Amino acid sequence: MRKNIKLTAGIAATAALALGLTACGTSSDPSSAKDSAGSGDTSKPLVVAASPTPHADILNFVKDNLAEKEGLKLEVKEFTDYVLPNTATQSGQVDANFFQHKPYLDDFNQKNKTTIVPVVNVHLEPLGLYSKNIKSVKDIKAGQTIAVPNDTTNGGRALQLLAENGLITIKPGVGTNAKLSDITDKKGLEFKELEAATVPRALNDVDAAVINGNYAIEAKLSPAKDAIALEKAEGNPYANFLAVKEGNEKDARVQKLAKLLNSPEVKKYIEDTYKGSVIPAFGAVAK
Repeated sequence: MRKNIKLTAGIAATAALALGLTACGTSSDPSSAKDSAGSGDTSKPLVVAASPTPHADILNFVKDNLAEKEGLKLEVKEFTDYVLPNTATQSGQVDANFFQHKPYLDDFNQKNKTTIVPVVNVHLEPLGLYSKNIKSVKDIKAGQTIAVPNDTTNGGRALQLLAENGLITIKPGVGTNAKLSDITDKKGLEFKELEAATVPRALNDVDAAVINGNYAIEAKLSPAKDAIALEKAEGNPYANFLAVKEGNEKDARVQKLAKLLNSPEVKKYIEDTYKGSVIPAFGAVAK
């Protein structure tokens, strides 16, 4: 998917160093990325910030198998949170990012005064409800606790999933902006709000948890097999996409990567690797 906090570019860079960014390309030093980021120089690598799974995996597949033939130098930097990839893209520390969907980006841009824009949709990661001990939604009872993401978009998305499965009722019309205060009937359930990345680690401490698809995969959970409730793919607005700072959409390197991310080879890689837990979203238009 995402804790929304305001960070200046300088703070973001410092925080990135503190978190210890891991590079899947040439260098893990953010300053080396900044030298090439935002240049538009096709002789320099395109530096892309990404969540480790599946985003960085997909990018590294492109880097190792497709980029050279297209004349693209690609550097992938892994970020483990949902804030720094956007602030790093806005500041020019990286050229692009690949980790988010449009409702999250819209909320982030509004709250942080950033100007990140989508370039091309790549895949969907269905949000799921998981449990260590409960095998079916019908076995969830009053008094039990469910962990949900604490950010605006994924929190609302989680509540919608719970409502669709009859576990709660929420106010009409709130959509994916639903908050805990919009629940009209908790049906005796308790809720624990956590940063999206930490929700999988809470599975041992709660009765069930709503987990973003990429974090589920990182935690060795299969959305297609392990989720006791899963978002429907049809009509899902949460396609994950390649994004850049507004004005950089026409960078030749960005256009090359966009083409490769929507290639038949990437489609096959996603289908063969994730077996329904991640779904290609080529051709879908972010609104």
